[in-house]
Amino acid sequence: MNWNAFITCAITGAGDTVGKHPAIPVTPAEIADSAIEAARAGAAVVHIHVRDPETGRGARDPALFREAVERIRGSGTDVVLNLTAGMGGDLVFGSGEHPLPLDPDGTDMAGPRERLAHVEELRPEICTLDCGTMNFAEGDYVMTNTPSILRAMAKRVKELGVRPELEVFDTGHLVFVKRMVDEGLIESPLMVQLCMGIPYGAPDDPGTLLAMVNQLPPGTRWSAFSIGRMQLPYVAMAVLAGGNVRVGLEDNLYLERGVHASNADLVTRAGEILRAMNVRVLGPAEVRETLELRAAA
Repeated sequence: MNWNAFITCAITGAGDTVGKHPAIPVTPAEIADSAIEAARAGAAVVHIHVRDPETGRGARDPALFREAVERIRGSGTDVVLNLTAGMGGDLVFGSGEHPLPLDPDGTDMAGPRERLAHVEELRPEICTLDCGTMNFAEGDYVMTNTPSILRAMAKRVKELGVRPELEVFDTGHLVFVKRMVDEGLIESPLMVQLCMGIPYGAPDDPGTLLAMVNQLPPGTRWSAFSIGRMQLPYVAMAVLAGGNVRVGLEDNLYLERGVHASNADLVTRAGEILRAMNVRVLGPAEVRETLELRAAA
C-alpha cells in the first residue's frame, strides 16, 4: 500500500478521440489551459502530447510543444512537466496481402534525436520513453521502439538531465528496462509507468498488475493506469499495489456512464478516491524530492 501518492494527469494523448468528446484539448492554448486546471485540481504532474490544430491528430512539432509549455510556465502554476517522446515511432502497414508499401497517412518514423528535439529545447523535468514495440490496438499499426532507438534516446535524455518515465506496456518491455539499467543508461531512482489494458499489451486484471509490480527493481518509483471505464478503479488499484496514479483524457473520456469528463474532473475524482482511502496526495514539490528531479531549464 502506498499511503503517500501523487497524481499524473495525461492531458490529451494522440489517439483518435477528437469528435468523441466535445472538449478534447487540441490547440496548444487548450492543452495548456487544461493542464493548468488539472494542476489546480490536484495533479502534481501533467503529461503533455500536442496535436495538429488543423486536423486534431497527434503531432511532434517542437513549436506546438513550445507554445503549450510556455503558457503553462508563464501561468505561475506549480506543476511538474512530463513531455511525451513517443511520437515518431508510428508504423502502419498496408492491409491484407499487401503490407508494403507502408501507409503514408499513418506512418511517421523519426530518429532518436528528432524524437527528442522538443525535450532538448524545453528541458522538462520528465519525458517519457515507450520501452518496446507492440501491436497497438486494431488494424495494421505498430508502435515501434527498437532496442537501438531506445538506447540512443535513453543516453541523450540522461545527458540532458531529464528524468525518463519508462512506459511499460508488457512484461518484455520491463525486461528491456532492466537491461538499460544494467548498461548504465538509466539513472536511479527508476521511474516506471505501468500502462495496463491497452490492446495488445498487458491486460489490466489484478494478477497481471501484481506480477509486473513484483518484477520491478527495488526502489522503483512507479505509477499505473488503465484505460476507459477501468481508469478510475485503477486509482485505488495502483495505490493498493504500492504505486502512484494517472488519470486524464488521454486514457478515458468519461466521469461516469454518459457524462463526459474534463481533466480537472478526473483529477478531482482521483483525489476523492485517494483521500477516502486515507492516502495523502503529494504536491509538486514533494514529487520533485521523491523523484530527485533536476530543475527545469
